[in-house]
Amino acid sequence: MSNRVLVLGAGELGLAVIEALARHPKRRDSTIAVLLRPSSGSSANTAKSELLRHLGEDLNAVVETADVVQDSADSLASIFARYSTVVSCNGMGLPPGTQTKLTQAVLQAGVAHYFPWQFGMDYDAIGAGSSQDLFDEQLAVRRLLRAQDAVDWIIVSTGLFMSFLFLADFGVVDLATKTVRGLGHWDNRITVTTPVDIGTVTADVVLDPLGLQHQVVYVAGDTITYEGLADLLDKHYQTVFKRELWDLDVLKKQMAEDPNTMVKYRDTFAQGRGVAWDKAQTVNAQRGIPVTDVAKYVQGLGRP
Repeated sequence: MSNRVLVLGAGELGLAVIEALARHPKRRDSTIAVLLRPSSGSSANTAKSELLRHLGEDLNAVVETADVVQDSADSLASIFARYSTVVSCNGMGLPPGTQTKLTQAVLQAGVAHYFPWQFGMDYDAIGAGSSQDLFDEQLAVRRLLRAQDAVDWIIVSTGLFMSFLFLADFGVVDLATKTVRGLGHWDNRITVTTPVDIGTVTADVVLDPLGLQHQVVYVAGDTITYEGLADLLDKHYQTVFKRELWDLDVLKKQMAEDPNTMVKYRDTFAQGRGVAWDKAQTVNAQRGIPVTDVAKYVQGLGRP
């Protein structure tokens, strides 16, 4: 029986996974499908037309349509049941409860393999009640999966999207002001990976999951300290970046003044738990899959 893979979502990560699956040498007779939301409005339809063309003509992928937020678990399960593997790339910005509903729909459908939206931190190590309240639902998803053995599951922990490090609103690197900020301590580490590399490694595990079922696996483009990041930027740009430490007291004050999503992320990462791991223990290292590290990524950035 051929592998039938359904990817939920075709955003930055979803498209990276779909493209990697479509071009993987082990795809063979696997069917690749993507679940998209119904679109509305002329601008949305124009963008979606190009996406559909790319999916169908370039990637030979099938398209399913559903709304993971509005549709019921029963409705979603009826679609999932047609596939042997479901990979959830729907995560950022979805309302609370969506991830648990998707997991319940997967379990109801009885798919053989599930890759939930866990492309981030080691939520077990972070634990419940962190500043980033969205993480508690990730733990709820893990409890659902661990409480059963009918559906094989693999959680792919990838750390932070590498681009996030250089997002001015996040605050770690502000190229415009040539500033690097350490979260918690300068020697705290953070693991980062590009979405393209996440897609490549995830596709490899989807098409060759041998020995990895029912567990958390790790991916890393790089694991770096905030001090190491500052040194790297100084060297690359041949200048001296201003260094500013946002320790736990500073972040506690930020949380009190405006506990927005970015501040919650900062405070969670500053704790130094579950946000970094050695590259030697990763799937990409064990399988010899090349990935982009921070030094290589910085080469593609413009001048500050």
